Amino acid sequence: MEDGLYHLRIDSPVGPLLISGTASVITAVSFTDQPAVDFPQAPALLLDCAQQLYEYFAGDRKVFDLPIAQEGTAFQQTVWQQLTAIPFGQTISYQQLARRIHNPKSIRAVGTTNGKNKLAIIVPCHRVIGSNGTLTGYAGGLWRKRWLLEHERTDLFTGLF
Repeated sequence: MEDGLYHLRIDSPVGPLLISGTASVITAVSFTDQPAVDFPQAPALLLDCAQQLYEYFAGDRKVFDLPIAQEGTAFQQTVWQQLTAIPFGQTISYQQLARRIHNPKSIRAVGTTNGKNKLAIIVPCHRVIGSNGTLTGYAGGLWRKRWLLEHERTDLFTGLF
């Protein structure tokens, strides 16, 4: 079952997360409100992903080091790649993201693609906000987006005092 799809459900400060992937690639990290389910033993990669997420929530990890893949068009892949370039604790607007991909008129398409990201937190779509600084749209709910951004901003000051 080397190429099979596996799932691992973990608890987090923003609610349960469902990690999905194969033995060689993480394909999704999603918020779930579904009751806990027993899954077959997860491969080492999913356990590593869970550990990296725990480290992120503990404030000990700012960058994820995992093989990831999600299906999408060339445009979507470009947007998702740019999301991974947004530094921990920083935000950009949808308009800035559209400019970064050299397609300033694609603001709505960028927003739609952001919403189709299946790798929550790992591909940090929560770091994209409205041009006026407001929190807009987040598949996991705005309260989660706010929590993640506050977590990252707060963590920037850890150890300074």
